Amino acid sequence: MFKNRRRQEKTIVGLEMDPSHLAAAQVAVNGRIAVTKGAVATLRPGILRDGEVVDPVALTEALRSLFAEHELPTQVRLGIANQRIVVRTLDVGPVTDPKALEALVRAEAPNHLPVPMDEAVLDFQPLGEVDTPAGPRTRVVIVALRRDMVDRMIAATREAGLDVVGIDLSAFGMVRALHAPGTGSAVLYVNLAGLINVAVANDTGCLFTRAASGGLEPMVQSLIERRGLTAEHARGWVQHVGLATPLDEIEGDAELVAVVRQTLEEGVHTVADTVRNSLNFYRMQENAESVDRAVLTGPAVAIPGFAARLSEQLQMPVETGLVAVREGDADMGRLTVAAGLAVDETP
Repeated sequence: MFKNRRRQEKTIVGLEMDPSHLAAAQVAVNGRIAVTKGAVATLRPGILRDGEVVDPVALTEALRSLFAEHELPTQVRLGIANQRIVVRTLDVGPVTDPKALEALVRAEAPNHLPVPMDEAVLDFQPLGEVDTPAGPRTRVVIVALRRDMVDRMIAATREAGLDVVGIDLSAFGMVRALHAPGTGSAVLYVNLAGLINVAVANDTGCLFTRAASGGLEPMVQSLIERRGLTAEHARGWVQHVGLATPLDEIEGDAELVAVVRQTLEEGVHTVADTVRNSLNFYRMQENAESVDRAVLTGPAVAIPGFAARLSEQLQMPVETGLVAVREGDADMGRLTVAAGLAVDETP
């Protein structure tokens, strides 16, 4: 999306940087995306905060270790997600010539984006021609990011010995990984990990995206603080207890089981509020489409009953979405976005 120096003549690894983990995926495409080699590394708190680099030295070391340990190719397409990304849908033109469209979008962008253009990285995706009360128009999605934020992420990645051949929004990678063409109406996509990353997309592409703090990590941190668990044990208990099985049927210390369940109940309520607020913001836009179902991905898919409880809270069907991975891969939820970042278009 933002930078793509060359076509995919060589193997490109999709690289997602989530505040809770790094995920890298090498994929094959044969009608669908399948991970042929994937790797995940947990990040300690404070390296990334809300999707932005706080400790570049630690991030560089984590990247270097991940790629060396798993012997992954070093050409990467980097996914970015944070609360300072600005996304707007505009109708311009109509224009079909790519150069003329780019010139028109860049001329219109300052009127619609609350970001100084000399401090931003700007790009757009055309969504095709639409009929409007003013006649035919070309619909585009414009994306703007603060240049300093992008530069810090690229610098840490290159310092790790990686070649950044492309930069994209993690939300766009999520949509590429999970969207099934021909589904008709727009779909809500939610990646739940160290951030809550939301996208709305239809067959033409991503119409809206928004990242918010929260996700699973506050639940994990709550258990660490309340019960003195390690992060690894807290994540294990979250998956063990889940939201589906009656408490009296779950093995383990009854008091701890009850605390974990309460933490999950509170967490899914908070997540639903955040997702609902993002969806309501999208629905207020002039060109908003109807959204009546959702797809959940990320490590939350491994928590029994989480998707069903989120569905109840959002009052719409919520299914889980994953890319194909090696059989038995425990990190399948964390590899979905990275897999979508490894390709530059939906299969």
